[in-house]
Amino acid sequence: MTNNCKAIAPGKPVKSWQQFGLNLASRIYGGRDVVIAVDLTESVGLNAEGRLRLTQIIEDSLQSGETVYLVPFAGRVNPLQPDINPLTLSTGIEFKRQPEVIEQILDILPFESEINLRNTDIQRAELFTYQGLAQLNQCRLNDNIAPKPQSIIWLTDAPLLTEPGIDSATWIETPAASPFRRGNSQASKDRASWLNALPIKERSQIITTENNRTYELSVVDIPPTVQEFCTPAPGGKETCLVTPYLVKLLLFPTVFLIIVLGLVGWGTKRFISLNKRWRIKVSFVSDDEREAKSCYLKHKEKITIGDNSTKGIFCPGDDIRGYLIRRGNKIYLKPTNNGKLLYGDRLIEKEIEVTRNIFSINCPVEDKRRQQDFEIDLRISR
Repeated sequence: MTNNCKAIAPGKPVKSWQQFGLNLASRIYGGRDVVIAVDLTESVGLNAEGRLRLTQIIEDSLQSGETVYLVPFAGRVNPLQPDINPLTLSTGIEFKRQPEVIEQILDILPFESEINLRNTDIQRAELFTYQGLAQLNQCRLNDNIAPKPQSIIWLTDAPLLTEPGIDSATWIETPAASPFRRGNSQASKDRASWLNALPIKERSQIITTENNRTYELSVVDIPPTVQEFCTPAPGGKETCLVTPYLVKLLLFPTVFLIIVLGLVGWGTKRFISLNKRWRIKVSFVSDDEREAKSCYLKHKEKITIGDNSTKGIFCPGDDIRGYLIRRGNKIYLKPTNNGKLLYGDRLIEKEIEVTRNIFSINCPVEDKRRQQDFEIDLRISR
């Protein structure tokens, strides 16, 4: 994926069927963006207990294959390394359930002995994080890569998702010079636009530290989404981003699914047909006194011709003339050459396939004077 995507602005809301397609694509291709946004000010106190809690979150909540981003903040984002953007494709850490990977994530964050920061600009951190996550998915759109669901784990005692223009009564720590103190500033408007554009779902829990301070552990989930931009095109047409993007993402999985379903359907139908018993009605044309009978034939079974039992087909003489054999959905006539066996008017000397559901066989009896036919009609109900 390219690392130099153009800056993105909030677009039009995607349609419900497009959101369904985005959700489906994200499930097919997998993965998630997880941001751990940590307030570095003393009021949160990311001490040994904070490290323990953060380790617990990482071990219990993250899944292998997810990409983790560490976003520390206070008066600004990433105050200890202000020249580094912590929310880019190159700074993400692919999570694996290995101790060294967990330590790599934790080692990015300073703990109590290193922290000397004040005045959390929480709305600045929110704008940076939500806009940055939207940028990641828009980069994926540009490169025809599936979007990912995204989650932010906030560790802060500052209020989240507040109205634009955060005054001291709402949050006293916001720096006096911050543009987010003014509701009509461009920064406040940008933050409000992203909060409205993204389908945000928040859950929070109060955490009490060992010195009776409290902060909130909040988890914000964002379903996989991208920004839709539609532009008029010549000829009365309109060009949009999301629909062709989804077509490219889902075309191969859809064709593959159709093929798989077709094979499953074919296999199921064949399995049922192989396990279905065929009924073969036997009529003795040359012996009016012998009653017609029914025989049943499954896959890999055979019926003896020249057997007077209930499962065989009678014909004159003591010899077995042949077999009626079923293999799959085909039936074969196999002679034993212990006596003549005719299929219709043709003498059978080797195994042949019977291609009709209604046919006749003849087991002639020969004496010194003439040949006496013994015809049998067979009707197969598959």
